[in-house]
Formats: sequence, structure tokens, C-alpha cells
Amino acid sequence: MAVEKIQIIILAAGKGTRMNNDLPKVLVPLAGQPIIKHLLDRIKDLEFGKPYIVVGHGKEAVIKELGGNYNYVEQKEQLGTGHAVNAVKHGVKNEASSIVVLYGDQPFTTADTINKLVEKQVGMNKKIVMATVELEDFQDWRSNFVGFSRVIRDKNRKILKTVEYNDATEEEKGVKEVNPCYFCFDAQFLWQELEKLKTDNTQGEYYLTDVLKSAVEQGIDIESIQIDPREALGANSKEELEILEKLMVK
Repeated sequence: MAVEKIQIIILAAGKGTRMNNDLPKVLVPLAGQPIIKHLLDRIKDLEFGKPYIVVGHGKEAVIKELGGNYNYVEQKEQLGTGHAVNAVKHGVKNEASSIVVLYGDQPFTTADTINKLVEKQVGMNKKIVMATVELEDFQDWRSNFVGFSRVIRDKNRKILKTVEYNDATEEEKGVKEVNPCYFCFDAQFLWQELEKLKTDNTQGEYYLTDVLKSAVEQGIDIESIQIDPREALGANSKEELEILEKLMVK
């Protein structure tokens, strides 16, 4: 596996509005340091290409805080996760054979999980490998997962699609396998699929998860790995951030 051909993209363009904080979302403090720093510390020893960080709101502050060890690309408009990843396309298109997508506000992601995603995608020559989380319920700290997209499988456990919470039916909202949106893509496949994305959803955004839908329509199998629920936790509100704080000290 040519590790220099593996490229990590971290999405970090969002606002921290629901955190009651004017800081960019990824700079909101968690256990004494910006939430994104926890992720960066966990992946710093991976021998892949220099990570790309997609910045937007408060980009100057993010770049100043994180320093020069990363490539930065600006997402000038907040048009969704697919749009954010596509912003990096011209920087890495001819350099990477595999693309790992992570989120700057999910601090517990481990290097082991990233390695497993990459090894499965590269080793099996798959177009997409994703991490999923299976929950017993949405109670207690697991309430942070309520708004996550759901993973829909057929009776043979083949992934049919993922559906964003805001677009899900009541039955789909009851599914307890969720998608934290940790992916490893075949790069060429990803770039061509991003060009096809549309905004025909309740948010009017370009969803990265629509790449999965397109793959299924083309008869392409989506592989997955299962990860510990705590590793997939993120924070979109002050209440969710407080849950992360409690879990940090355990």
C-alpha cells in the first residue's frame, strides 16, 4: 500500500452557533483544547499524505490555531458535505488514489479505525468503505446519535442506502445502525461521483452520502466496518459537547 497515495480530508468549515459560541465549531474547547486538536493528535502518526483541512467560517482563526502542518482549502459557501469535499479536488486529484473523509468535530476518531478503513478499501479494491455504529438505543449519552443518518440494509445485510435524519421516514428513524460519515473512497470514483450531486433534499445541500446512493444504483457494493459508538460521537450543540466532556474524563 503506497501510503503517500492515501489522503485525509477533514471537514472543518462549520459555525459553532448551536454551541452558544462565536468560535468556529472546530475551535470550541473540549477538555482544555480545541475539539479538532483531539482528532489531529490521534492521527498525527499516520504515514499518509499531509492532511487537507476544509475551512470556512473563521478560517483565519482555524489556520492560526492549527499552524502549518496541514493543507488548507476554503469552502466559500456552506453548501453541504459533498460540496466541502469537492473543494479539495483540484489540490489532490492527481496525487491520491484513496480519500479518507473525517470531521473536525468528532474528537474520538482513532488511527486504528482509519487504518482499518484504508486497509479494507485498498486491500479489497473497493469503491467505498464506511464505518457504521450499531446502538442498543438512543438513551443517555447515545442521544447524541439521534440526528445521525441511518444505515439501511436488506435482509442479507447488504447496504442499500443511508438516509439523512431530516429526510428519513419514521420507520427509518427507528433504525439503530447509524452512519458517522467516516469513509474511505477510491479517489477516481469519488471525484466523478461528486460531479453528479444534486440538492434535491430538505436541506438544499450537496450530501456526500448521496455518493453511496449512486454506488448502489450502479450495482457497486458498499463495504463497512463497525466501530465503538463512543468513537463516533460528535457535537452539534452545547448539550452534546457536555456529553463529550463527561466521556473524556472516563
